[in-house]
Amino acid sequence: MRMIFAAGLALLLSTTAQAQDADSVPAVELPPAAVTKVMTAAVNGFIRPGYDAFETSAQDVADKSAALCKAPSVANLNVVKTAFRALVVSWGSIEIVRTGPIIEQNRFERVLFYPDRKSTGLKQVQAVLAKKDETATDPATLASKSVATQGLGALEYLLYGTNADSDLLQAENAFRCRYAAAVAQNVANVAKDVAGIWDAPDGIAKTWEQPGPDNPAFRTGGEAITALLGILVHGAEAVRDQRIETFYKGAGKATFPKQALFWRSQNTWDSLHGNLDGLSKLLATSNMVELLQEKDQPVVAATQARLQAMIATARTVMPNIELAVENPGEQAKLQSLLDGGKDVIAKLNDGYGGAIGLSSGFSFADGD
Repeated sequence: MRMIFAAGLALLLSTTAQAQDADSVPAVELPPAAVTKVMTAAVNGFIRPGYDAFETSAQDVADKSAALCKAPSVANLNVVKTAFRALVVSWGSIEIVRTGPIIEQNRFERVLFYPDRKSTGLKQVQAVLAKKDETATDPATLASKSVATQGLGALEYLLYGTNADSDLLQAENAFRCRYAAAVAQNVANVAKDVAGIWDAPDGIAKTWEQPGPDNPAFRTGGEAITALLGILVHGAEAVRDQRIETFYKGAGKATFPKQALFWRSQNTWDSLHGNLDGLSKLLATSNMVELLQEKDQPVVAATQARLQAMIATARTVMPNIELAVENPGEQAKLQSLLDGGKDVIAKLNDGYGGAIGLSSGFSFADGD
């Protein structure tokens, strides 16, 4: 029912104007100057800074991982783990932008191969470790391997998985450490590529900021705003469907704590915090509220209030997912997050979408 979000959003945000369905364009005429202002704010106030921050945090992990390999110690390993947590949050924030260069050339999957219900990534990373495949220790050759062996999931296992501490600290330039450093550098390289594409003066940023009849992406302001709203809706869906329902679907139902993203490092809620914070920041920095009539503007404040409540709840959930899903008090928090996610989706999809005149039959939702 809820398949691959990147594919769905790629279709929504097709780079050809012909791919835009008539029902996906707001019936209300949006002021061109106001649309340009909103899209420019989204690009320069959120997307570009978000990818820049992601690049910086990824390179920080890569540098500190390389330093760990040269001088293995518990202190240096803890430095890497702290930097990894910051990277998880940084990626979580910009991860919601599942369109543009990040979904080209398998970049998204090279950063994060998830969900992985068949444990493909685990098996492939373990195979690399067992064989001591030296080609995995070079970012250049690692980049051509399976996406499951080269992203944040792989890096988490290398830092927190079976025998991680002993393998990483056993000797200078240990294989596992060099592999981890290559993974971190590979992620940093992807981040640099994507940030560079968004920063190019005549590239994707320009097409986002200047909708028009000759624009290959957005012929009208309505198409542009629909795409921007789509990022928010699909981002909220990913929080509910991929980040929570993957392992917890409600009280009395089967739980799968080891399906939670970053459960080994207990960074599940840090990642979710990044996602929610990204949604809130994009909604705020783009100032999408200015496109609404005064009577409709409260839907934005209500959405923000719900997002902030979810962020506050996520901060209090037990980091150990296996314990959290069994604890009645924690289950109540998880249910609150599920309910909050559903409400955010409705407010964005029906509330904001309806206010700008999207067809009553149009829905960003993917199958409720």
